[in-house]
Amino acid sequence: MSMRPVILKPRIKQTSSMVFLHGLGDTGHGWAGMLNTIRPDHLKVICPTAPVIPITLNLGFRMPAWFDIESLDNLEEETDIEGVKKSAETVYGIIEDEIRSGIPSNRIIIGGFSQGAALALYCSLHYPKPLAACIALSTFFPETRLPDPNLLNNKDIPFFQAHGESDNILPLRYGVNTSKKLKQFLKQHEFRTYNIQHETSDRELNDMKLFIEKVVGH
Repeated sequence: MSMRPVILKPRIKQTSSMVFLHGLGDTGHGWAGMLNTIRPDHLKVICPTAPVIPITLNLGFRMPAWFDIESLDNLEEETDIEGVKKSAETVYGIIEDEIRSGIPSNRIIIGGFSQGAALALYCSLHYPKPLAACIALSTFFPETRLPDPNLLNNKDIPFFQAHGESDNILPLRYGVNTSKKLKQFLKQHEFRTYNIQHETSDRELNDMKLFIEKVVGH
């Protein structure tokens, strides 16, 4: 990790945690302020910052990223899966730290936006212990070929997926395609769309708040 994670400490005794992963070029600070307004008092939020790496899409310019992106035209065909796996190990380390501090894995949510949400999906489906839920905003499915569902984990937990209807960076079709893939094997998957671009909104944040409360309590 190039920077220490931004941590929103629980306001009362901690009973749950959420790891939230930012999008390309952002930092952990990008989402911390918004998440602070919607989290329950007992929830600790951890917003790590991705390492700074060269991004092929941006002519090798270096920026915080969980994995390289070659082109926005073929995200679903060419994912830097080795980069995804490397960043997943970082996320698993954060989860393990929370477990060691006394929070059961099934009280830990993984969420993210855009590239961070693609990583959140990957982590949720490959982490070997039961998690609480996954939140995936404005994203795409990180694996080119759908893995054998029998080899995936956390298929029973709630997934909240959302996308902007006028997203100009990751068009809505990415969200729709991801939703179709996930619905094939997830038992609790909801997909919502909002009248926004590649961003969030008060309505989406409120729906996230209700989802988080439903999963880990008020």
